[in-house]
Amino acid sequence: MGKSPSFACTACGAVHSKWSGRCDACGTWNSITEETPLSAGPDGKAAVGARRGRTVKLSALSAEEAPPPRTESGIAELDRVLGGGLVPASATLVGGDPGIGKSTLLLQAAAKFAEQGLKVLYISGEEATAQIRLRAARLELEDAPVQLGAETSLRDILTTLDAEAPDLAIIDSIQTMWLDSVEAAPGSVSQVRAAAHELVAHAKRKGVSVILVGHVTKEGQIAGPRVVEHMVDTVLYFEGERGHQFRILRSVKNRFGPADEIGVFEMTGTGLGEVSNPSALFLGGRESEAPGSVVFAGIEGTRPLLCEIQALVAPTPHSQPRRSTVGWDGGRLAMILAVLESRCGIPFTGLDVYLNVAGGLRISEPGADLAVAAALLSAREDTALPPETVVFGEISLSGALRPVTQTESRLKEAQKLGFAHAILPERSKTGSATGLRVQEIPDLPALVGGIFGAG
Repeated sequence: MGKSPSFACTACGAVHSKWSGRCDACGTWNSITEETPLSAGPDGKAAVGARRGRTVKLSALSAEEAPPPRTESGIAELDRVLGGGLVPASATLVGGDPGIGKSTLLLQAAAKFAEQGLKVLYISGEEATAQIRLRAARLELEDAPVQLGAETSLRDILTTLDAEAPDLAIIDSIQTMWLDSVEAAPGSVSQVRAAAHELVAHAKRKGVSVILVGHVTKEGQIAGPRVVEHMVDTVLYFEGERGHQFRILRSVKNRFGPADEIGVFEMTGTGLGEVSNPSALFLGGRESEAPGSVVFAGIEGTRPLLCEIQALVAPTPHSQPRRSTVGWDGGRLAMILAVLESRCGIPFTGLDVYLNVAGGLRISEPGADLAVAAALLSAREDTALPPETVVFGEISLSGALRPVTQTESRLKEAQKLGFAHAILPERSKTGSATGLRVQEIPDLPALVGGIFGAG
């Protein structure tokens, strides 16, 4: 009697005994597929007629290999996020909100790589070549040696890649590609997974670098099965707020370089311009002394980055006070408010709280806890911190402060931008950054009493 088939979810890997339209483990729809077992007999040996595989070439862990060669685009912020440049035979997935500038950035990158001597193909499944040429003219790239194509049939695209043998192929976007051997509509989970697999396999087989553009969901994740992110070598997110001219290219996965690295761009009339000093840009236009405004010295990838955290605390006419955040986690704001109330005796009952990270930046590191607490206290007490002060540190549930990593880099960046005073936790490794007046505090009550005099 044959072994009963098994089914697995392509999004989370959960195994099911039968097929269903929705995975019970992660809740994803149309992600369960049947797993085909290997041909093996009951004793574990290869069954009669089964084809034997070839022996895998093994190497010692101590073997030394040269780092992969890279081609720099000349766009320093893009090269930084890629880990130093484009790696041959690599697959990169770029996601972002509609209209955020993904196609603009990749068209500029295609022109730059073509200027470096690479043969570049830009294939769009969403726009006609005439529309791409109009964008290129607006970006003053109409003379760039980039070959354009408008096609959604993956079979035709792969045939073209075989015939043209480019060094770099940009596919915009993976959700518009369809494979005639898969019985599903374009954009479906099956089509996206199959198209990504074929393109990544072609990149590894032919030595072609492939950049795929991916749509994002309402939650900000790249649409389609999560297995696509596992297939590729690099996953980049293009972030930004529509009301701001700043755009951030963030690396969330990179097999050839550091993850969580960011590149900062500014949207202009002629495309995206790179920002070499993002700290000065995010602090531009900041008021000298304003209650609720605190400068946070953070780390994004390997780069120190200073930004302004703004807080507003106001009486509420409603029975349920409002808690609103932009650019920071709302759950962490609730935690800090609870610590301020329970450990420091600072109530926020009956008060609306609004928190904003200026410039459209999104902060996720816990090192911003102390800056957020300082901004909340400053807004509540209507007392401004000195304008030349930077703040950073992590807050524990007991109210104690914990040191954060790369303290010296944060302080040097602050000193470079003219700041003279830093508030940070005790036992922080300040290193050689001695040009600032460093004030180390042990816990949150010390910040409340020593700086704001609240309580």
